[in-house]
Amino acid sequence: AIFVGFVLLLIGTATVSFDYDVWGLILGQPSFIKGNFYLYFSLVLDLAGVLTIIGLLVAFFRRYIQRPDRLNNQTDDVIVLVGLLAIVISGFFVEASRIAATQPSWEVWSPVGYALSGLFSGAGVEAAQSWHRLIWWLHLVLAFSFIGYIPFSKLFHIISAPTNIFFRSFQPNGQLTSIDIENAETFGAGKISDFSWKQLLDLDACTECGRCQDNCPAYLSEKPLSPKKLILDLLTNLNQKGAQLLTQQQATNNETEEPLVGSAVTPDEIWACTTCRACMEECPVIIEHVQKVIDLRRNLVLMLSQFPKEVQLVLKNLTNNFNPWGIGFSSRGDWANGLDVKTFSGEDDSEILYFVGCAGAFDDRYKKVAQSFVKILNAAGIKFGILGAEEKCCGDSARRIGEEYLFQTLAQENIAIFQQHNVKKIVTTCPHGYNTLKNEYPQFNGNFEVIHAVELIADLLKQGKIVLKKDFQQSVVLHDSCYLGRYNNIYEQPREIIQNISGAKLLEMERNRDKSFCCGAGGGRMWFEETIGTRINNMRVEQALETKPNAVGVSCPFCLTMFEDGLKDKGVQDSVKTYDLIELVALSLEDRK
Repeated sequence: AIFVGFVLLLIGTATVSFDYDVWGLILGQPSFIKGNFYLYFSLVLDLAGVLTIIGLLVAFFRRYIQRPDRLNNQTDDVIVLVGLLAIVISGFFVEASRIAATQPSWEVWSPVGYALSGLFSGAGVEAAQSWHRLIWWLHLVLAFSFIGYIPFSKLFHIISAPTNIFFRSFQPNGQLTSIDIENAETFGAGKISDFSWKQLLDLDACTECGRCQDNCPAYLSEKPLSPKKLILDLLTNLNQKGAQLLTQQQATNNETEEPLVGSAVTPDEIWACTTCRACMEECPVIIEHVQKVIDLRRNLVLMLSQFPKEVQLVLKNLTNNFNPWGIGFSSRGDWANGLDVKTFSGEDDSEILYFVGCAGAFDDRYKKVAQSFVKILNAAGIKFGILGAEEKCCGDSARRIGEEYLFQTLAQENIAIFQQHNVKKIVTTCPHGYNTLKNEYPQFNGNFEVIHAVELIADLLKQGKIVLKKDFQQSVVLHDSCYLGRYNNIYEQPREIIQNISGAKLLEMERNRDKSFCCGAGGGRMWFEETIGTRINNMRVEQALETKPNAVGVSCPFCLTMFEDGLKDKGVQDSVKTYDLIELVALSLEDRK
């Protein structure tokens, strides 16, 4: 209401100015604001003013009576709301005093001004004219003072937000920026000057609406992280250091400047992020929160060697055995023993590489998913192979923990193996591996066709290459994986799979698709202990149980683990089972007994 009202008032003011200053004074033409056009013009502007006042009063009520958690009240907020209200109200009094002074016969077409004109008409025409001049100047001073205040207030986003949207990244959602490891002098962001100009523009663009905070699983589970607060704290630091940056003093003062983590933000804030992108999905001005968190982590890990104690073991395992579990890499293909699975050589008739991933190779629960996927591939007659001991972790956890060097090492080694075996097409069952291979390996010349298992299975069902025969008479509530959904826009295929399973009933949680709530394992959090606030996976399990399902359907090894743990915490693991959708499809391939 505020926006629409002010846009109409701006158009009206600009029209009057053009009519008088350009059309009249410069071109010498008679006014075109006359007749019926003038009447409708006056009515629309009055209604626009009323709409604006209503919007402002609602804003006052929401901010100071309802006081939602996502809005933080500062002096700036009062000045902005009171200033806007004063401008509109004074504009109506300008109109009212003009009507009292001129007494036109069409005043009813300016209903608000006409209603207020009685306040001035009793004092006579001359007094009304004096009031009109005084209030006109007051209105002018208020308007121009407010315009002058904009660059020093939160309303600077009127300028910075559209600029930020224009310069938004067009890279894939799932792609983080890369570091030139060999030539970079510093890694990540330790100081505000380490951020790129676009990342700093992000800070100024924030409208403080709090939508990111309202949808952040870390914040909603009582962790110290609020995406909104993170951006505003970094903005405060930028404003403090801005003079240094502009006068090039940063180069000499760089060594004595306090690091961002510890001064502007806390380590607990940085490590609480699950990189689920819920904040970025909701942000109306396309602020990139996740990249900033990762840059701060990179500096902590690579420059300061500061990270949670659990991280040290994970990184050690990835370095020594190329998987987070630390199991000997030579046994990476043992899960497929006894199955009809070939080792991909590039010289046989295998048309697709199944990149199993660490969970499929080493996690006992997820091995069953990998084995189910083999059953589906064989049923569809797809010729595929695996790399076995040659396969290494995709590097997702390392990169999102902040260990960019380790990630690049793993990525380059995998890419070299893919190229050695002439790999063209890759299928994964893990969304994290899918996102990394598809969106991030191209940064290192690893260009392959990458698909996720749910995409492949949905296509096989459409083409009739697999037929689901066995009834699954259960209701299945679907959980959208962050790295499939918000990262790669895969929402419909999982639903199509459930709908193709005979007897299965698809249930939806309130938070679904792009509004889905993270399981809590992304961003390397799979390997951390969750000791602050409520466990995110338990919150998501509660949301799932509200639908009264027989089963939970997921498409991610991390989600599978988090849901099974959450259901155990709730004591309902016997009545509500968690399945990867691949398992449901494999079960439904069996004939009725």
